[in-house]
Amino acid sequence: MRVEILKISSETPEASLIRYAADQIRAGEVLGMPTDTFYGLAADPFNLRAVDRVYEIKSRSRHKPLSLLISSVEQAEELAQPLPPEFHALARKYWPGPLTVIVKASSRLPLKVTANTGHVALRVPNAAIPLAVVEAAQIPITATSANLSGESECTTAEAVRDQLENRISIIVDGGVSPRVVASTIIDLTDEESRWRIIREGAIPSKEISTFFAQG
Repeated sequence: MRVEILKISSETPEASLIRYAADQIRAGEVLGMPTDTFYGLAADPFNLRAVDRVYEIKSRSRHKPLSLLISSVEQAEELAQPLPPEFHALARKYWPGPLTVIVKASSRLPLKVTANTGHVALRVPNAAIPLAVVEAAQIPITATSANLSGESECTTAEAVRDQLENRISIIVDGGVSPRVVASTIIDLTDEESRWRIIREGAIPSKEISTFFAQG
């Protein structure tokens, strides 16, 4: 399979190319795509065949849920059960940006996406290309990193092509990733502890702790 490299401006994404990428995702394709951290695998989370392909491409364990990129808090409200006050506070402060928030998933999300956990990880990226694609496709897109499980994350389209080879047919080239640290992941699903940092990334744990202490 020949890999199609689709060059899109990361500053001012061309509308026709964004539409093409969005149409491919809606048609069930899995695309390599830049985010505001590493390159990710973008697929329609409501298309079970596409979700399967994401796991196959990465050789990822089916027990690990997939995170999703969204474009707004309103979209989060469609994908999650009633959101706690902590969610809205974090979203106001850190979105768009490198903070992934785990919340209780709504029943409309396929169990395959949540890996039967009942939880979903959501993020509004501070990057024009994925935001434009989400808005053009009118669905969230998967955001798991575009690499083989256990291998290093990719910061360029070329690195995605070299690592995934013919497992993927289209890669959006939006240039080099603007940062080389993954998003910070915070879990809001435990009502007792309220919030818990699962992975420290671009936003330091100390900053999150201070934010909640001040709130």
